[in-house]
Amino acid sequence: MDYKIGLLGRVALLACSLFILAYLIWKDTTVFAISLFIILVIAQIVFLVRYAESSFKKVRQFLDNIKKDDYTTVYPVKFDGTETDDLHIEFNAILAKLKEDQAEKEANYQYFRTVFQHLSIGLITFEEDGKIQILNTAAKRMLNIHQLHNISEIEKVNKELHHAIHNLRTGGSELIKIAHPDGIMQLSVYVIELVLRDVKFKLVSLQNIQSELEEKEMEAWQNLVRVLTHEIMNSIAPISSLAGTIKDDIQGQVDTHQPVTPESLEDYLMGINTIEKRSEGLIKFVSDFRSLAHIPTPKFVAIKIASLFDQVETLLNHQIDREKIVWKNEIEPIDLLLFADCTLIEQVLINLCQNAIQAVEDAEIKQIILKAYIDENGKIIIEVQDTGRGIEEEALGKIFIPFFTTKKKGSGIGLSLSKQIMRRHKGNIQVSSVLGEGTTFKLIFNA
Repeated sequence: MDYKIGLLGRVALLACSLFILAYLIWKDTTVFAISLFIILVIAQIVFLVRYAESSFKKVRQFLDNIKKDDYTTVYPVKFDGTETDDLHIEFNAILAKLKEDQAEKEANYQYFRTVFQHLSIGLITFEEDGKIQILNTAAKRMLNIHQLHNISEIEKVNKELHHAIHNLRTGGSELIKIAHPDGIMQLSVYVIELVLRDVKFKLVSLQNIQSELEEKEMEAWQNLVRVLTHEIMNSIAPISSLAGTIKDDIQGQVDTHQPVTPESLEDYLMGINTIEKRSEGLIKFVSDFRSLAHIPTPKFVAIKIASLFDQVETLLNHQIDREKIVWKNEIEPIDLLLFADCTLIEQVLINLCQNAIQAVEDAEIKQIILKAYIDENGKIIIEVQDTGRGIEEEALGKIFIPFFTTKKKGSGIGLSLSKQIMRRHKGNIQVSSVLGEGTTFKLIFNA
């Protein structure tokens, strides 16, 4: 405001001088007086220009300092009440505020950088051209490197890791095994794509889950041994007991030279038949177990889901009619295609639908719905819904464990095989159930 008053005062003074000069010329005053006022006007114009240039120069310098992030300049203040003094006070106040904000920004940056460096998860950020922005200590330790200038240099460490980092998109993850001086590492690689100030870059997280995998592997082996021991002992114990009884009976008759009666022969035949059936059951159990370990590699083709649903319905049509089940297929869009192994996915759907048919046997409303759609994340979802008795909460967490079953005649293999097949397709299988209302199995295929 003071600057504006000072400028207006000088302009007003110059206008008055021009007015007086014009009046003198009009009155035909002496040349000396006119010359004196002309010199005065010229001097006022020069001082006005210098005043304006001085103020604009200070403003330009101030803006240039801000542009260069230079907040160290201090404008002198004489406290003489002039507009220049006021301007310098405002400049200094703004620069002090900007300097404070810059210091706070730098402190926050250093704080997050320190946290970034001390995380146990390896983190790498790089730009589109591969130039590394940040590489934390954990990532250096996992990759056994001292420095990384471009993301392409990771190819020398591990080609699979390099391929995963370049091909994964936001939310994508992959498990990579790499050699390390401390032993083999299983790295869970997760990628996020970000844009900051119109600059695209990727954030890659690396987490060594070797110990967790080993722990889960040991737990899985223990569960497997427990299941195998239980099933095999259940089969072998009665076989061994019955065989021992028959042996002792025959041995007694041999020792006493007693003839074998028809009744004894009938008992022996019944015992041998029992041993044979129990042995066949054990062989089937081992065969089922072997099938879990030999799932073929999927042969991916484009599958029309509508045709797949019709095929499954045709295969199960006899059971559907016998149980008087209401069967529905819901597909949106109707021409939805799935890229998968047709034979394997058909096997999964048959397993789930067989379970659904058994679940609705005693239900008041017997209905099974096969649904297919694309969710908000672009993933293809297939659901198998039934209106059966539902699954108890305690059993929900175990139904995918090999040989676990809630059915009297179940083998506990179908859902385990289904889960393995979905894993081979880089997908997942989920289940939700409400007692007395029904169960929904959801097959999730990543886009």
